[in-house]
Amino acid sequence: MAEWLLLRLPRTPEQPATWLVVDAQGAPTGPPQSGPLNLAAARAATRRVCVIVPGAEVLLAAPEVPVKTGAKLQQLVPFALEEHLADNIEDLHFAIGRRSGDSTGVPVAVVARALLEEWLTVLRSGGIEPEAVYADSELLPQNPGQAVALLEEDAVFVRPPGGSPVTLPADALGEALVIAQSGADTTATGARGLILYTGAAEWHRHAAQIEAARPHFDGIKVQLLTGGPLALFAQQLPQGSAINLLQGGYAPTSSRAVGLRAWRLAAMLLVALFLLHIVGKSAELTLLKRHEHQLDVSIRDTFHSAMPGDASAQDARRRMEQRLLAARGAGGGLLPALQALAQARDSVPGTNVQSLNFHAGTLEMKLAAPDAASLDKVSQALRGNGWQADLTGGNNTAAGYEGLIQVHSSGT
Repeated sequence: MAEWLLLRLPRTPEQPATWLVVDAQGAPTGPPQSGPLNLAAARAATRRVCVIVPGAEVLLAAPEVPVKTGAKLQQLVPFALEEHLADNIEDLHFAIGRRSGDSTGVPVAVVARALLEEWLTVLRSGGIEPEAVYADSELLPQNPGQAVALLEEDAVFVRPPGGSPVTLPADALGEALVIAQSGADTTATGARGLILYTGAAEWHRHAAQIEAARPHFDGIKVQLLTGGPLALFAQQLPQGSAINLLQGGYAPTSSRAVGLRAWRLAAMLLVALFLLHIVGKSAELTLLKRHEHQLDVSIRDTFHSAMPGDASAQDARRRMEQRLLAARGAGGGLLPALQALAQARDSVPGTNVQSLNFHAGTLEMKLAAPDAASLDKVSQALRGNGWQADLTGGNNTAAGYEGLIQVHSSGT
């Protein structure tokens, strides 16, 4: 499967973009990098591109919508959230996630259309066509028994157990820790654990505040991210639980990427079919040549058997036809004699041929006729057609008369 280019857009124009190349399982294949988008575009040429945008700009919600809504879900969601939104729903883009089981809550990501179009314009001007766009808060890991938080220089993300992620400024860390304590049922001690991901600098800056909140948790596990959070975000890609903002009118970007891969696959199959056709034709040509050679050998052997005096078998068919025509023209062939016999017999009803013998240009035949006069008529008919016919013997039978006639060319 293709690798991913995981590209994170900065929260402010002054900051550089950061990116990381990961495999299909979300494991990094190299260190994270940062810089202008045109540098990232060079890494996107043969990879699937996933763009991460600031979660503070994306509202995550789960409005209650009836399960049996079908295709109308996209139309119902904006009105289900309308009273909770400050902007007009016409100015907002609603991306819908997968509903879990029979839950009436539908995961929804809401972003301003103008902002989403601005992100896409910036990406495309840098030569990048994303297949997916996710809010960074959506890629925060989920843990059913513990709260999970990510503390960065200017923002803190927190996901309580069973709840949606929340993005706050870094100076609102206290409120984020309170949110981490809410959500699903707590343990028997009335508290739950907290997994905190952060950088070394951020940990030193906020360690005291975090340690002060430790009594409110059933343990706090701190994991330092030496290369930033991109590798942490990448771990969530194979799960496919995050909401892709490229839906509806913004889906063609992803559709083109899928379409290009589909066309590439179709082209590969077409080339394979063409090669298979060439191989098949080559095999067929080889087989035909082998049969042609066998036929040539058979013709040569037949020619030498029929015309032993000719050493060369070149143009064998034409030469054999000429020899046959010459033999027929000489009048001494079996076929002309048989043709003459057939005509003579038809002129005398009741006459049947009982046996034939052809030797040295002479056709000897035994005929059965009603009487001797009938055989004499056969002989006369043969002589009338230019053949020499001699009645050499005969005798009466219970059925009539049997006789022997010799037929040969009048010139022999």
